Amino acid sequence: MTTTGRCLCGAVTYEYDGERRWSAYCHCESCRRTCSAPVTAFFGVDRGAFRWTGAQPAVYASSPGVRRLFCGRCGSPMAYDAAHDARNIHLYAASLDEPADYRPTLHVFAAERLPWFEIADELKRFPGKGG
Repeated sequence: MTTTGRCLCGAVTYEYDGERRWSAYCHCESCRRTCSAPVTAFFGVDRGAFRWTGAQPAVYASSPGVRRLFCGRCGSPMAYDAAHDARNIHLYAASLDEPADYRPTLHVFAAERLPWFEIADELKRFPGKGG
């Protein structure tokens, strides 16, 4: 099964084969600021099964060993690429062509959650990086 995604303007596109390795809501300040949103939804894909199929994304080194990938034309966040996770590339769920198929399984960095935003679900919440 091949899954596809894209940025707002359609310049940066991607595809991957197989299943997602994990899916989560992230409440960390860095992700919130990158997306200008109270929370973001990510999933991990095996790097060997992933490929950019359109324009290559622009890159911002947000901290040592962390690259934020985004469309250089429309600014859409596309991926989080961290040296500490050599197996996965982390993609934003909202970039999927079929985002309704996405289902998060946990919350990470819940200790950084904004007090005025709550997701009412029964998913496991980790104060920092997930399990």
